[in-house]
Amino acid sequence: MPENLPKDVLALVRETEQLGSEIRSFIDKAITGSNLINAVRVASKRRHIYHLKSPLDAGGSGIGVLGQVAVHDTLGSLNLCHISGIFAPSPGVLEHAGEPIKSNYLKPLLEGEKTAAFAFTESAENKNPTVGRIVDQTLVINGEKSYVTGGARADFLNTRVDVVDHGQTIVVIDRMSEGVEVKKVFGSIDGSHHAVIRFHDVIVPNSHMITREKSGTSPAMKQISNTRVIFAAESVGLCRWVIDFVEKHLSTTTRAGDRLGDREGVRLRLADMRIRAFAARSMVYRTARIIDRGEQAINEIIAVKVFATETIGEIVDTAIQLCGGRALQDGHPLAELFRRVRALRLAEGANDVLRLNLAKGRLDLESGRI
Repeated sequence: MPENLPKDVLALVRETEQLGSEIRSFIDKAITGSNLINAVRVASKRRHIYHLKSPLDAGGSGIGVLGQVAVHDTLGSLNLCHISGIFAPSPGVLEHAGEPIKSNYLKPLLEGEKTAAFAFTESAENKNPTVGRIVDQTLVINGEKSYVTGGARADFLNTRVDVVDHGQTIVVIDRMSEGVEVKKVFGSIDGSHHAVIRFHDVIVPNSHMITREKSGTSPAMKQISNTRVIFAAESVGLCRWVIDFVEKHLSTTTRAGDRLGDREGVRLRLADMRIRAFAARSMVYRTARIIDRGEQAINEIIAVKVFATETIGEIVDTAIQLCGGRALQDGHPLAELFRRVRALRLAEGANDVLRLNLAKGRLDLESGRI
């Protein structure tokens, strides 16, 4: 339900739209690379969007999940949600960290002085989990992580570790620490880059451990859930952008003088696109409101991530079919978008795995709603 948004959220949406116009002007002027990121960052700070996801004591807005969804939906509708520099890095698993992590890692991260990567997925080549053993006032870590997005260049790694006699926790590890090895760097279809990182007798202070929260929800899982909601919001925004693109294409005339959109088969496909987008967007906003009420929403977040990311994939695929072979050419916006959105069905949990988790939540734990 994107309608009836609070006034503060509507104001934020308007600022996001204005920021989008500025970013588009930067792109039109052929500003690229770090110059583009810096220009976007300055513009975003001026419009009070940059620290949207930061803690309140770091300049955050405290706008809530509904506000964040509205902003990411808007950026998606402008096909700008992939542009770097719009937001300060999310505090993620460091949000409630104490000292010295807060001063040495969280604050520099939020100000753009340091970069972080999330080392969560165990390497398929290493059958053993990443393990830490407490030795006096230090933690000795061994293991291997894969698909560490941006890990090869990050200043530090927020790493999920099975600590002996302590349980799973997140440990902050400096990438340049002795024993940290970037074994492999590889790219993926959406243009992002990832790393396989090995830990061999890496020693960090015990103070670098972030323990499980009192609610029982680990910081890692909280970060993943937040990211799933953002992916869903961006997906429904991109649905709007694609449909607008297709509708403009269908308004053009053929050699016979009729519009492309006059054909019955084309209209059926367009109707399906709009129906799916309407359902997905409604799901995203309902889920945001459930989260902001403080209710348990793990299964709803799974549902909306799966449905929204698959919906944008189907809509882009249909759009390419309606626009024809030119949409497959390098440089065409639909071809570029197709590569980006395909990765979403695997990011932060493969969709089929999430389906199994949702069914387990309902059948075994009696949680979730329709």
